[in-house]
Parts: sequence; C-alpha cells; structure tokens
Amino acid sequence: MTLAQRAFERLHAWPDLTAGPASCRTGRALRSVRDEIVHFHSDRDVDLHLTHRAIQRFQYDLGGSTAIRLVPGSRWVTVHLDCDADVDLLLSLTSIALKAHQSRPPADLADGRPGSSGASAPAGCNFHRVTVLPRSAAGEA
Repeated sequence: MTLAQRAFERLHAWPDLTAGPASCRTGRALRSVRDEIVHFHSDRDVDLHLTHRAIQRFQYDLGGSTAIRLVPGSRWVTVHLDCDADVDLLLSLTSIALKAHQSRPPADLADGRPGSSGASAPAGCNFHRVTVLPRSAAGEA
C-alpha cells in the first residue's frame, strides 16, 4: 500500500469527507459539504485546498517543510509523501483546511470557479504547476 493510499483511507474514514473524482480530472478527491479539500494525484503527490488566510497564517511553517510546495497566489498546497511523517502532516493540514473552509469569509476561497468570487485567483489545484524533486536530489545543483 502506498503512502497516498494509506492517507486516502485514513481521511476517507473522517465523517466530514466524502470521496469522488477530482475536479482537475486527475486522481481522486475528498470533499467536505462545501468544497473539495484534497486531491490525490499520484502515489506520492497530494494537493490540499487551504484558504488564503490559512496559508498566510502558516506560511513560515509550510515554507520550511521539505514535504510542502507552495504556488504563489494559489489556495492549494502540494504535499509530497515520502514517509509516514508526511502522511501525519497531511492529516494535520487537512484538519486545518476543514476548519478554515467552515469559517472562511465568502471571498477567501475565490478560485475562479463559476459562482466563486475573485476571479483573478488561479483556478483549480496545483497539479502540473508544481515539480517535486526527491529529497535526496533537492539540495544538489
């Protein structure tokens, strides 16, 4: 069982999340009643839908993690699953995302979808907008 499969199974057991196809058409998604929260794109790469406010609040911590990739202006973060600790990180961040989505102001999640405000925000998740290098090669130039 891959790390992504393990994470998917653990998150799918949460009562606030239901499974379905990802809106980006690549992989599976878990969604809350209001929004898609997590996209599982491969055996190692997962996109997590945070709010702008949550990313700002945790930006220093997110930027310091070797498992996280941020795309400027995106409300999604990419989590690269290399070890069990990365799965735990994804679960913790998913909890933050669920809470942020429940308490967000209406304009905070604008992502270019029809019916959402703030059409200048990038649409969709970070799939194909993030390149994740293996940790062993990340420091090599």
